Amino acid sequence: MTSVPAATESALPAQPSQTLELAGFVQRIHDPVMAKEGDTYYVFSTGSRIIVICSKDMLTWEWCGRVFDSNPAWVVAAVPGVGDLWAPDIAFFNSKWHLYYSGSTFGSNRSVIGLATNATLNPKSPDYAWVDEGLVIGSTPGDNWNTIDPNFALDETGQPWLAFGSFWSGLKMRKLDPKTGLLATDDATLYSIAKNAQTGGPIEAPFIVQRGGYYYLFASYDACCRGVDSTYNVRVGRSAAITGPYVDRDNRPLLEGGGTQLLSAYGQWRGPGHNGIYQEGESFWIVYHAYDAQEIGIPKLRIETLGWDAEGWPFLASQTQQK
Repeated sequence: MTSVPAATESALPAQPSQTLELAGFVQRIHDPVMAKEGDTYYVFSTGSRIIVICSKDMLTWEWCGRVFDSNPAWVVAAVPGVGDLWAPDIAFFNSKWHLYYSGSTFGSNRSVIGLATNATLNPKSPDYAWVDEGLVIGSTPGDNWNTIDPNFALDETGQPWLAFGSFWSGLKMRKLDPKTGLLATDDATLYSIAKNAQTGGPIEAPFIVQRGGYYYLFASYDACCRGVDSTYNVRVGRSAAITGPYVDRDNRPLLEGGGTQLLSAYGQWRGPGHNGIYQEGESFWIVYHAYDAQEIGIPKLRIETLGWDAEGWPFLASQTQQK
């Protein structure tokens, strides 16, 4: 177990949180991640060929297309029965956009993570063209881990890493080649960064951000995808190193069942989770899906700013609402 150094806990000032009221095309959005290019915000989501919506103000959203015209042939061959592509992550690196995505089927770890790149996110630009770069990493029923829910993260040196995982033995991480965005060849270690207290229990969707000398690992626990019966929730831990060990606010390791709860059901919203984080200046925005109990459990996009307390831990304004 690694203790959190108290000397750096309040290195950055506390910040408040607020919840946005969204309009437009925000329904049927699942596993969202957000980026901005120029004056436009883009959210990428699980769906047929990966769904894209966009907004000028982060409040009113419209349909902006799909990433692929059809599922990449190599994904179809690798994962029999694959349908929607899942849980994309988007990052600008080495002068182009990198979109990591996953292909799988429910209940199986015969899964793949692929990479597509583009010079721009603007579909009206003459330079707009998604290029599929193929397989990054895959898993099979012989593995005790699952290659879905990718998250691209940089360490303090600018070295890229890929976090991923769902169920099985928990969340994992691999080092990436900074030139290709594919797996690095100088470090083949499969790092374990979090798991549920019960081996094989529900934990998925890692997302890592850096703030104030720490890496914060957000993960979704419990049951997704059951409409108003979903029990999804987001928990968080932090570490001085990107590969861990991550501990929660009470210094419990995330590899031993720790995790400080950040987000759970509130108001009309059930099973909130599978978050992405977008940083703009000093603000951190958390995007996630939640099931609307007032509309038969339809999943919708939700956006809030992350608040930060004096000890450097995130919190959300939505959690003060009546549950």
